[in-house]
Amino acid sequence: MPIESGWATVGPFFHAVLPWKDGGVMAGPETKGEPITILGRVLDAEENPINDALIELWQANAGGKYNHPEDTQSGEIDPSFQGFGRVAADAEGSFTVKTIKPGPVRGLGNSWQAPHIQISVFARGVLKRLVTRLYFEGGPGNEHDPVLALIEDEERRETLMAKPDPKESGRWHFTLRLGGPRETVFFDV
Repeated sequence: MPIESGWATVGPFFHAVLPWKDGGVMAGPETKGEPITILGRVLDAEENPINDALIELWQANAGGKYNHPEDTQSGEIDPSFQGFGRVAADAEGSFTVKTIKPGPVRGLGNSWQAPHIQISVFARGVLKRLVTRLYFEGGPGNEHDPVLALIEDEERRETLMAKPDPKESGRWHFTLRLGGPRETVFFDV
């Protein structure tokens, strides 16, 4: 049946057509670096869970090198770490990612960027992927990161910070809010 208005919303087909081998397991026991688990949630503007979101993650290895041909900086590729993951949110809008803490990477003008994970969010009603970053609260280099420096409002900057789990070392909590007063900072890329 043709779409008469000439446009359509995206989703909610992500769970069926975009599964990724190993999903949210980006690192194994042989991967170099500090193992971490990210416990995430995706919420709408009213703080309700979004149960059909798809989250893609891309990050450098523990040495700060991406497993990608365009990363020409010196450093070793960890053969046990691809640096990419894709995971779907569950009925509560939750997702889990097992990875390693990334190292700092070089950015434009040879500046250093704090350890971070790049995130894309796809969801029902979102016509273009939403792009953001996850930084680690209190992490080294956050105060000098050129991307974080673009966000002048401290409260808005906090939307990019994963919080350490007070009960279990190596676990981080991160909430993606797709709207509302505490909306996550998304970048126009």
